[in-house]
Amino acid sequence: MKVLLTLLVIISVVAVWLVIIYNRLIKLRNLCMEGWSGIDVQLKRRANLIPNLLETVKGYMRHEKDVFREVTEARAKALSAGSVAERGQGESMLTASLRSLFAIAENYPVLKANENFQDLQRQLAEIEDQIQKARRYYNATVRDFNTAIEVFPNLIVASLFQFKKKDFFELTDPRERKVPKVDFGS
Repeated sequence: MKVLLTLLVIISVVAVWLVIIYNRLIKLRNLCMEGWSGIDVQLKRRANLIPNLLETVKGYMRHEKDVFREVTEARAKALSAGSVAERGQGESMLTASLRSLFAIAENYPVLKANENFQDLQRQLAEIEDQIQKARRYYNATVRDFNTAIEVFPNLIVASLFQFKKKDFFELTDPRERKVPKVDFGS
């Protein structure tokens, strides 16, 4: 009788332990999904702003068709990406093409003075800030989730229930990793 009771206690403890770990992994996975949702919302806001930006700029920059094509293609690629890694690559391409657009816009003083263009630039800057905040939150939740499924004894439960590592939303364009150069000498 004592052996049976001891066995039942051990099985109960193991079952409770499994449930606690499983529930924690589910919570962390859901936080990752919530974090990705925040990034996705901001990326869609940015993608929706780009056609308005292009229309505003087109009137001034009639000879810059390559830039418009690059921005449009990068936007389409970013929106059609499947995985987090592909989305990161697409978004990096889009950011680079937008930088080109704004660099060329510097050659058009009338465009830079246009209120609509300035408003769109301001909105884009705000969205970029929100994307950075969402990216930091998402990457923190991914870090916590990945750590949780890799540490012992969680890895037993994680492999039993097939929890897989999540990808970070990373910068793929090396130019985005560089610290901007500030020169007050000119």
